[in-house]
Amino acid sequence: MSSEPIERRVSYLGDRLKISRCTICGKEYFEVRDYCSNCGRKSYEKMALADLFFDKGTLELCTLVNEPTNKFTKLESYVYGVISFHNGKIRVPGRLTDQIIKDDKPLDLTSLEGKEVVPRFRRRYMVNKSDVIPTISLAFTFADEYYPHQEYKVIHPTKEYKLPGIVGYGVYSSSFRIQEGGIERAVPYIDEDSMTAAVESGKLALIHAGVDSACVGKVYVGSESNPYAVKPIASKVAQVLKLGKEDEDTQSVDAVDTEFACKAATSMFKDAAALVNYPNTDVEYTMVIGSDNSQAAPRGCPGGELDLFVGYGGAAFLFGKKDVIAEIEGWYSCTSDTPDFWRRDGEPFPMHGGRFTGDPAYFKHVRKAAVKLMDKLHLKPSDINYFVPHQPNPAFPTKVAKDIGFKEEQYKSALIVNKFGNTYSGCSPMGLAAVLDVAKPEELILVVSYGSGAGSDSYVLRTTSQLLEKRERQKMTVRYQAENPHIKYVDYTTYRRLKLGM
Repeated sequence: MSSEPIERRVSYLGDRLKISRCTICGKEYFEVRDYCSNCGRKSYEKMALADLFFDKGTLELCTLVNEPTNKFTKLESYVYGVISFHNGKIRVPGRLTDQIIKDDKPLDLTSLEGKEVVPRFRRRYMVNKSDVIPTISLAFTFADEYYPHQEYKVIHPTKEYKLPGIVGYGVYSSSFRIQEGGIERAVPYIDEDSMTAAVESGKLALIHAGVDSACVGKVYVGSESNPYAVKPIASKVAQVLKLGKEDEDTQSVDAVDTEFACKAATSMFKDAAALVNYPNTDVEYTMVIGSDNSQAAPRGCPGGELDLFVGYGGAAFLFGKKDVIAEIEGWYSCTSDTPDFWRRDGEPFPMHGGRFTGDPAYFKHVRKAAVKLMDKLHLKPSDINYFVPHQPNPAFPTKVAKDIGFKEEQYKSALIVNKFGNTYSGCSPMGLAAVLDVAKPEELILVVSYGSGAGSDSYVLRTTSQLLEKRERQKMTVRYQAENPHIKYVDYTTYRRLKLGM
């Protein structure tokens, strides 16, 4: 009988950084072992599995790899080292990621040694388009720079709400940006894609919510830039985040990918809420993620106009009825066959319908979804504290907000396109997260997504007092990532190289 494919075995251990720990003497091993070399036979059936996924380590030693092998050529030069965890009880090899090393700026390796690092979930190396994408969490970034370490602590819920809603959220974008045309846009590092952003934002959502990952019964991942044409992102998210109870090497969770252009994630908000609200179900929590490495052809090519606005990032939301920070008071959706934006099967970049992407596409659907929901709930624009529209560019959300009757103070907190670009499925969810970062209890939020092809989802959320209680767990706020002093700016050539990835 043949064994499992090596990529499956490597990812099962390395994506989560699984370790074995002897329960007798405490010795740790970066491998799954049946016995401890210290304790011998008496340690059989005394070895426990753990992982380093949420931990913080120390870079003990490092070296510069100047001439990468074939699988790493796109990385060019990179730093590789030995990382210790648990006060030196265990050491693992790892690559320092998010480092663009320039020949004219010598790198002082000794200044890096001794610094704290955190694991990052990334692509392991470059493969052919016909291969399975190898991933691992043996990539690290410095804990005192863009990505701080955040403790994951499961907290017992204290209150159950009548209405389901958001219990936690997380936003993830890269530390790289390009500045053009008066806006900044997030750029993925070469080892990042929509899958890595989905995992990282989901990780942050668990930290913020304080929810046991084993209690998540379903995960939806919305994206229009899945690196696979046939293979879900959601299965990788479920395995790496240990969603649902672990049963040998599977997770007891339903995982599914969704696609409807830029509303692939918000379409699932209502489904996620309905599932946790369904009687006689054992699903306590659901997770919805919108994640995209937004696609655009290079300048001068058909569809290259989109290249002025596309960004990178993801947002994850946990839904439940316990310790809710924002209850869902109502929703409305509208759909029509309006082909304003599309990407044919096998084509690498999307096309769009020029001026028709405004009306009858974006403006018609966003206006209708917003107005219909307010009418349904007997609300006026003045009753809404925050309006969160989809943001394909800087002009559209401002125009539609004013057309509906909102004032600048009602929508400016949600406008993140000038800092991250249009993150497609992650766009309106990231705008919602930006509002939740600053909102007060008992405020109303109207979020309206838009997906080309075409349709909109609108939701009215009412914040609760627990929004403030959980805020202290949220270090990676949208503003923190937008204004971080460790952001690295790149030129257009580097942007295109990073955008295409490994």
